[in-house]
Amino acid sequence: MEEAELCFPELNTSCRKTMHPHPETTLIYSLLSCITLLTVVLNLLVIISISHFRQLHTTTNLLLLSLAVADFLVGSLQMPVLLLHNQGCWILGDLICAAHYFLGFLVVSVSVGSMVLISVDRYIAICDPMFYTTKLTLKRVQLCVYLCWIFSAVHSSWILRDFLKQPNRYNSCYGDCVVVVNFAEGMVDLVVTFLGPILVIILLYLRVFVVAVSQARAMRSHIAAVTLQRPETVKAKKSELKAARTLGVVVVVFLLCSCPYYCFAVAAESNLVGASSAAIEMWLLYFNSCLNPVIYVFFYPWFRKAIKHIVTLQILQPGSSEANMV
Repeated sequence: MEEAELCFPELNTSCRKTMHPHPETTLIYSLLSCITLLTVVLNLLVIISISHFRQLHTTTNLLLLSLAVADFLVGSLQMPVLLLHNQGCWILGDLICAAHYFLGFLVVSVSVGSMVLISVDRYIAICDPMFYTTKLTLKRVQLCVYLCWIFSAVHSSWILRDFLKQPNRYNSCYGDCVVVVNFAEGMVDLVVTFLGPILVIILLYLRVFVVAVSQARAMRSHIAAVTLQRPETVKAKKSELKAARTLGVVVVVFLLCSCPYYCFAVAAESNLVGASSAAIEMWLLYFNSCLNPVIYVFFYPWFRKAIKHIVTLQILQPGSSEANMV
């Protein structure tokens, strides 16, 4: 019986299985598998849509593309590994263990950075619309996205520098995959990837909310005159406000999904991140990667139209990249 509970029965130093198959476990495993598949498919649709259709090559959509790539990596690499690690037995070796945690820190950092860039984009679009096209060009946004990924990789490498040199240094038994982040590095990570970005996002969106309310009041009081004189201007403002509201929902959902994980990290006596610690918080954090494209489906008509073109294979026709998506 004891040998049956070991991850590697032939080794005395093997870890023990932490979960045993029963109906509840099978149901949870099936649900998480469906979430994983949905995350991969939906984010792949976002990536194809924004990359293929030229009309969607805007600064805001470029930021959404960066976020979708990070979410796609979560669904295609992180979630399946968590499912394999479901019984507490790591069978993929030390190299994959190191890559798993590095990628986990990387995608979270990129997601947070993308949220901050999205907030800055909406801030300039609403609060300084006259200079939006001159301040936020495609090349500048591309540079910001590249820097976001580079900074996230450097940050993740620094946080995990000792662990990456020796991935099995914190393992208590054979078949374990654990990383320990000390207090100082944990606090730096908390400030850089959570508290600092949250403060920036909240301040920017508070300003956006104030300006949006004032614009809405001005449009309601002068709607007749403005509609007759400058109908295109009103339409542009409404579209920007709608985009700000949609992306605001994305940011709020991200904060709701990430808060439990970081609160758990603060409350824990040590920042131990393994298969059996913070499992629910980790899955909730990754579940946000599935929710983002779902939000796009409900709020973005161009995404629904793009999905229709992709599913019906219209994107394979010549000149399909020039199709009208807006």
